[in-house]
Amino acid sequence: MIDRRTFALGVLAAPFFASLTPAHAQFFRPLQSIPEPTIQDVDPGVDHGSSDSALPSQFRRQPVFYRTTEAPGTIIIDTSERFLYLIQPNNVALRYGIGVGRDGFTWAGILKISRKAEWPDWTPPPEMIKRQPYLPRFMAGGPGNPMGARALYLGGTVYRIHGNNAPETIGHAVSSGCFRLVNDEISDLYARVPVGTKVIVRH
Repeated sequence: MIDRRTFALGVLAAPFFASLTPAHAQFFRPLQSIPEPTIQDVDPGVDHGSSDSALPSQFRRQPVFYRTTEAPGTIIIDTSERFLYLIQPNNVALRYGIGVGRDGFTWAGILKISRKAEWPDWTPPPEMIKRQPYLPRFMAGGPGNPMGARALYLGGTVYRIHGNNAPETIGHAVSSGCFRLVNDEISDLYARVPVGTKVIVRH
């Protein structure tokens, strides 16, 4: 049975998902419960660093062989592998390690980067506040902000590719659907991609 909290989340989300085109139909999966992340997240306001130096080697930015018909400059996110690929010419991609949405908050679809921001402020959406009422209602940009050093906004959704205050969460399923990189890496990606960049999210 779905409890009142989960039902309320569904009601809040319904207008957003109803507005998506058929190509985005995979976005929504009803929640039967509020799932746990695969690692404990760091509280807002706590800064655990910006570098990828402490990450396992596979999650550090690196060029890799990647065959695709997508044009150079396209971003492809593989949530199951925990990697973001920025497509380059000649079957090469820059691969970044990412943190992804925990079970029940994953999605797939095709969007474009609609906005970019440096050291963005963070305003948790109402549905997140319902799940985690202890969260601040607003936090100015800066070290310790869960949005990190940069943010790439995805279409008109609540989802973003952004930095974070907890490098140890890279490679884990911990977010509410956003994709997080260490601050050094999101700053690198931010400088490489313009507004309008195509983003493909795959399970």
